[in-house]
Amino acid sequence: MVMAAGCSMSKVKDITVTSVDFKYIAPTSSRSLDAVLLIGISNPAGTFSVSDLSGTVKYADRPLVNVEGGEILLEKKSEKVYEYPCSASLVDGVSLLSLLPLLSQGNPDRLTADIKLHVANKHGLGTDLAFNDLSITKLTSR
Repeated sequence: MVMAAGCSMSKVKDITVTSVDFKYIAPTSSRSLDAVLLIGISNPAGTFSVSDLSGTVKYADRPLVNVEGGEILLEKKSEKVYEYPCSASLVDGVSLLSLLPLLSQGNPDRLTADIKLHVANKHGLGTDLAFNDLSITKLTSR
């Protein structure tokens, strides 16, 4: 069983995010919101859970928004769009008013994200993954 679990964990690196979109966004205060992301994932491996997601969205390396997410279960050998509930809050020193010029006149190619998450197989074996400077526009462009 350990050998089989180890083999399936090696395929984690082959899992790819194919798209990111929003199902809905609901403000919870002047500095935070709840959202459901629609994340397209290609999973050539076995069944995996993704949990403990945390990340920061940045503009030109300046942190703007912290994001936290719950858990989703990736179906084995599938390509599917998953609904992923998450919450976001503005970083200290950032206001909604300071974001407006970036969103309306800024260069969207300068939006990046740093993300950490935990991935585990059905046997409970898992690993923490970190991704830095992911291009937001490449993930969300169609």
